[in-house]
Amino acid sequence: MMGRWKKYAGVLLLALLFLNGCSVEKTGQKKVKDLDFTLMEDGQIPEELKTLIEEKKTSEMKITLDDGEVKYIVVGYGTQKTGGYSIAVDELYLTENAIHINTTLIGPSKGEAVQEAESFPYVVLKIEYLDKSVVFE
Repeated sequence: MMGRWKKYAGVLLLALLFLNGCSVEKTGQKKVKDLDFTLMEDGQIPEELKTLIEEKKTSEMKITLDDGEVKYIVVGYGTQKTGGYSIAVDELYLTENAIHINTTLIGPSKGEAVQEAESFPYVVLKIEYLDKSVVFE
């Protein structure tokens, strides 16, 4: 009779551990809100940021720059063999601890006429200033 209780107690303990383990959540990773942004055109980008982009555009780049009023977030995908690339901003949101951004490089459509020269796709986003670090996903 005692062996049977040990068996059930062991199964119950494993079930409780399993259920408890499934509810673990990373602290500070829960989305608080989506963030609004402005997609900056070349003529709107501050000179200091333009210089950084020019220096780093041939490699993947992840840059942030702020002036205490706004924050700029740059994501670049380095040298591509042709033109016709664009970048989609899949997510830009705030958690308790950070700003998270997720982007996707979109290649030219099949059959699309593209420039046969190297390109350096990147996006520059302008958001309200938040005293948080940026996590590039």
